[in-house]
Amino acid sequence: MKRSVIIGCGSYLPEKAMKNAEFEEFIDTSDEWIVQRTGIQQRHIAAKGETTADLAEAAARRALDAANVTPDDLDLIILATSTPNNTFPATAVEVQHRLGMRHGAAFDTQAVCSGFVFALTTADQYIRSGQSKRVLVIGAETFSRILDWEDRTTCVLFGDGAGAVVLEAQDGIGEASDRGILTCHLRSDGCHKEKLYVDGGPSSTQTVGFLRMEGKEVFRHAVGMITDVIEDAYSATGKGSEDLDWFVPHQANKRIIDASAKKLKIDPSKVVTTVHLHGNTSAASIPLALDTAVKDGRIKPGHLVMFEAMGGGFTWGSVLVRM
Repeated sequence: MKRSVIIGCGSYLPEKAMKNAEFEEFIDTSDEWIVQRTGIQQRHIAAKGETTADLAEAAARRALDAANVTPDDLDLIILATSTPNNTFPATAVEVQHRLGMRHGAAFDTQAVCSGFVFALTTADQYIRSGQSKRVLVIGAETFSRILDWEDRTTCVLFGDGAGAVVLEAQDGIGEASDRGILTCHLRSDGCHKEKLYVDGGPSSTQTVGFLRMEGKEVFRHAVGMITDVIEDAYSATGKGSEDLDWFVPHQANKRIIDASAKKLKIDPSKVVTTVHLHGNTSAASIPLALDTAVKDGRIKPGHLVMFEAMGGGFTWGSVLVRM
């Protein structure tokens, strides 16, 4: 059977790193308050004129270099984002153009913080069906553009960034020992929309709007939902937490990450945590964390890695992959 193997990854963060102390100048908060509740120490903020497509292109080029392939070798680009450059066309086609790719297809997917997991799952289906041999999957966001900078409960949480992976079709035997994506599980439940959303849009208000969140409600649902899709992945593969080499969760809040790992009985030493360095970058957070752990030598070929995320909608999902 065909497996979707990650053959390269890359990431990009804007130059400006905004420390927690900078918020003290214009809202009632402190570095201690932010770190205690979220684990975040800083986040990167896109420069004036720096767009989601800029971040996505930079991460994509690094992933292509790491995979030792060119845009000519790709069949498809899927870009996960909730902060596109334009209402249309898809930011993915802009990245496609910048890379000089004049063939194949490119499109965006929108599942907020779960976007990268949804995009990986979609790419895996293209490869398994034989429609694509190589797919570039990107998560890129400029959440700083949709934040209410007077709302201390949300503006301290999010940052900008991008991460990308190149997937390649390789033959497997259909066992959990195969390299590549082993199983994917996606969920959504629209009844939770009002708990995490943006209060604007082309059809409703004709504005971009600002991010709004009921933080306690999101936290309350997060751990249970995450556990659900991870246990489904275990059931599908016969694996368990003890078999994981690494757990790479969505980097939203260190308390959520720690609580999820504890409930799933995942050894804390196996958890990749980067939220302190870049905050919640939504669809970009998992590939950013993955690239960090690959580059520093923690994640190696053959390692069994669990990705998971939960985002507005609510959406949530998991992907179990052998690197």
